[in-house]
Amino acid sequence: MIRYRVLACDYDGTLAWGGRLAPETHAALGRLRATGRSVVMVTGRLVDDLLVVCPDLSPFDIVVAENGAVLFWPATGRRQVLAEPPPAAFIDRLRALGTPQVWVGEVIVAMREPHEAQALQAIQELGLELQVIFNKGAVMVLPSGVNKATGLAAALSEIGQSPHEVVGVGDAENDHALLAASECAVAVANAVPMLKARADLVTEGDHGAGVVELIERIIASDLADLAPRLERHDLRLGNEIGGDAAFNLPAHGTNLLLAGTSGSGKSTIVTSLLEQAAERGYQFCVIDPEGDYDNLGAAVLGNQDSIPADVEVTNLLESPGRSAVVNLAGVALDARPRHFASLMLKLLSLRARTSRPHLIFIDEAHHLVPQEQPAGETNQMMTWSEVAGVVAVTVHPDHLPAALLARMDRVMAVGQSPWETLAAVSNAIGAPLPPIAGGHEPLAPGEALVWQPRGTGPVPRIRTVVPATERRRHQRKYAQGDLGPERSFTFRGPEGKLRLKARNLAVFVELAAGVDDETWQYHLRAGDYSRWIRQDIKDEGLANEIAAIERRRDGAGETRRAVEAAITSRYTASA
Repeated sequence: MIRYRVLACDYDGTLAWGGRLAPETHAALGRLRATGRSVVMVTGRLVDDLLVVCPDLSPFDIVVAENGAVLFWPATGRRQVLAEPPPAAFIDRLRALGTPQVWVGEVIVAMREPHEAQALQAIQELGLELQVIFNKGAVMVLPSGVNKATGLAAALSEIGQSPHEVVGVGDAENDHALLAASECAVAVANAVPMLKARADLVTEGDHGAGVVELIERIIASDLADLAPRLERHDLRLGNEIGGDAAFNLPAHGTNLLLAGTSGSGKSTIVTSLLEQAAERGYQFCVIDPEGDYDNLGAAVLGNQDSIPADVEVTNLLESPGRSAVVNLAGVALDARPRHFASLMLKLLSLRARTSRPHLIFIDEAHHLVPQEQPAGETNQMMTWSEVAGVVAVTVHPDHLPAALLARMDRVMAVGQSPWETLAAVSNAIGAPLPPIAGGHEPLAPGEALVWQPRGTGPVPRIRTVVPATERRRHQRKYAQGDLGPERSFTFRGPEGKLRLKARNLAVFVELAAGVDDETWQYHLRAGDYSRWIRQDIKDEGLANEIAAIERRRDGAGETRRAVEAAITSRYTASA
C-alpha cells in the first residue's frame, strides 16, 4: 500500500533556483507523476508572475498561489480565489507611507524588507484584520488565517486526498505551515535553520537537486525508512507497567489482533483507538456485525433491518474527511463471511487507489473470517499477505485462518488467561512465544499483554489508554458518585476516634476542609491520601502528585490547599 500519494512543493528556493525550474527537476516531477502520485506546487508567487518564470506547469496537478489564497489548474487555466483581498485603502496607505514597491495580487499584497513597518502601521491605522508573513526578504500581507496550510487543504479537497498522504517540502519561513500540515515534513539543504529543525528529513542537495533526491527516495521506498521519525502520528495503545516504554499502533500499514474473553475490555480499547484516529483525521472503516459501534460520530451504514451495499460504503469513503461504521446486524450469521469478503475486496480496491481508509476494524472477526469456509462457499478474498492497516477483534483467535494471524504485527491479549490467547496464536503461526512479564498473574482491569511476533524480548504488560468518553464517565463517578463503603476514604485520626467517610472526591474535599489539623496531618504523613487515590480511584498521575505533596514538610493549611487544587483541577472542576 502506497503511503505518500502527494508531493507538495514550495517553488522559490525549493524547486527553483533564481526563479527558474531546472530541466532535471522538471523531469523528476514527471517521473513521480508517472507512478500515479500527484504534485502540488504551493508558492507565494502570483499566478501571472509564476507563468512568466515557469511557463510549463505541466508537472503540477494544481498550484496553490499567493501563499494559500489562490488555486490554479495548469491543465485548464482555471483559477479560484479563496479569500477576500485587502481594501484599496490599504494599498493607498502603503504607498503614502513611502513603500517603494508594492505587488498586488488577487488577495496578497507583497513588498520587500524592511517595509513591514509600513505594513504594520497601515494595518493598525485602518483597523484591519491582516497578517504579515516573511519569506527570505519578502514581506507578504494576507487575510488572517490564510497560509500555505489552508491553501494546501483546499487543493487536497479538489484532488480527493488527505494531509496524511502528503510529503511537504520547503525552504523558508512561510513554509512552516506547509510542513506542519503534511504527514512527512522535508526541508532542502538551503532551508532556514528553524525549518530544518522541525523537518523529518533534510535533503543533502539544495534547491531543485534536493527535491530530485527526495523524489527518487519516494519512488524507491515510499520513504519507509523514515517511519521511526513519524511516531508522533501513532495511536497510543498504552504504557508499560513498571517501565517507561510506550506501546503504539502506527496508523499506516500495521496489523493488530485484539483478543480476549467477553467483557474483557476489547470494545473499550477499540473505542480509544477510534477516538484517536478521528482526532488526528485518519479515515477508518469499522465492520461491525453486532451493531456495537453506532455512537462514534462516524456515519453508520446499515442496521438490523437494512443491509448496506458495498458501493454505498465506498462512495462515502471517497471523501477523505469521512469515516464509516458498517453495521451488518441485518446479515444472517452464515452469510456474513461472503458479505464481508465482498466488502473487503472493495475496500482494498479503494485503498489501492487512494491509500484510504487508513484503518479497517473487523469486529467479531471469527464470524467474518472463519477458519473453515461454509459448505459450498469459495473464498473470494485475495491472499492475506497483502493486507495491512487492519485491526481484527475476536474472542476466538484460534478460529481465524493461520494466514491472517501470521500477518499480525502486534497481538494484544486481554481478559482471563491472556497467556492462553497468546499461546493459541503462537501455535497457529509457528512462532515461539517469549517469556511473559508477570507470568500467569491475572491481569487487572485496564491491563493487557502485547506481543510483537517479529520482535524480540519478553511480552510486556501495559496499562491501556482509557477512551475520552470513559474518562468523562469515570470523572463524574469519582467526583460525585457513590464509590460504596469499601472504596470510600475514612478520616479516622491518630486515635481512631473519627468515622468520617468520603464516598467520592467532592465529599473528600469538603471533609478535608473541616477536619482538625492533627487528623489531616496524621493521614498525610502516613501517605493515606495518595494510597487511596492510587488503589481506589486508580489515577496514577493524581496519586503521584499527591504523594509529592505528602513528602513536603509544609503546614496543614498549605498541604490542604495543594491537595484540594490537585483534585479539583482533574475531577471536581470538570464534573
